[in-house]
Amino acid sequence: QVQLQESGPGLVKPSQTLSLTCTVSGASITANSYWNWFRQPPGKGLEWMGAIHYSGATYYSPSLKSRTSISRDTSKNQFTLQLSSVTPEDTAVYYCARGISLEVWGQGTLVTVSS
Repeated sequence: QVQLQESGPGLVKPSQTLSLTCTVSGASITANSYWNWFRQPPGKGLEWMGAIHYSGATYYSPSLKSRTSISRDTSKNQFTLQLSSVTPEDTAVYYCARGISLEVWGQGTLVTVSS
């Protein structure tokens, strides 16, 4: 059974870098699939932010590409999201998800950007 769990600080100050980790169990992030990051601001829809392929290749939403970086720690079976220069508009629930079909999701973690 594949499970994903997001972790990271719940509060980030404006202009800082948001950093979240998705820990994967039940599957290897280097074996197959795409590993995605999404977010959902309060009262808004779900937004795809980017993904890392099992090969290590990364893909980003054009609207966030200049501020987003996705990497991985294969020894810990984790992949991470970094979003730089955050503003209050980046306040959202952040999710990690597996695959093109998005068949497995983490529970999500709320990140608030506020001074």
